Amino acid sequence: AEALHARGAQVIISARQQAPLMEFVAQHPGSQALPLDVTDREAVEHAAQQLNAQGGLDLVCYCAGHYKPMRADAMDLDELLRHQQVNQTGALHVVAAVVPAMLGAARDGRSPHLSLVASVAGLRGLPQSLAYGPTKAALINLAETLFLDLRPKGVAVSVVNPGFVATPLTAQNDFHMPALLTPAQAAQAMLQGWQRGAFQIHFPRRFTAWLQLLRVLPYRWYFALVHRMTGL
Repeated sequence: AEALHARGAQVIISARQQAPLMEFVAQHPGSQALPLDVTDREAVEHAAQQLNAQGGLDLVCYCAGHYKPMRADAMDLDELLRHQQVNQTGALHVVAAVVPAMLGAARDGRSPHLSLVASVAGLRGLPQSLAYGPTKAALINLAETLFLDLRPKGVAVSVVNPGFVATPLTAQNDFHMPALLTPAQAAQAMLQGWQRGAFQIHFPRRFTAWLQLLRVLPYRWYFALVHRMTGL
């Protein structure tokens, strides 16, 4: 949001906590705060109607996320479902609320863009990712399908698959996170990917390129390699 605002965009930010949103607005004149819980379908629909009444949306970036490390021998069903509600169902709420107006904008000659923030954890199954990985895999598949459906109609679609970024979520990890980026570095990579018109934006490539390669390995090789690399 900061990087987009610095480039002259009229930024609208959403999250559940109102205080940080209002602090952002105070520091970034012209921006707008819209407190919102993406798991609340009616609230998402109302927000989309409100914003479309103001003139429509050129770029919608779904970055809401929930993460707790989890393995199958310590399964927590409530946490599994919470991941699904935020990472997957919340995304569906937003997509369903904004796509019709985006299609209308495209018919009027505009070029709207929908971007979903997934993760390289969604490329293949990984240890500690029992709750998180499947929801991000669903987002990747959703983005691929949206691209096929919407791109011919003039709506751009992209999926962002970051590696490790220093956030309160990744601070829970008790292992070394290779090629750890700051949020500002991640933001720059996203802006560059959007500017290129890329469908998949993954970074840092010195780390994520290897995970892209692992995606095509046969299962026998993949499982053995992950076990060797992680010891899990």
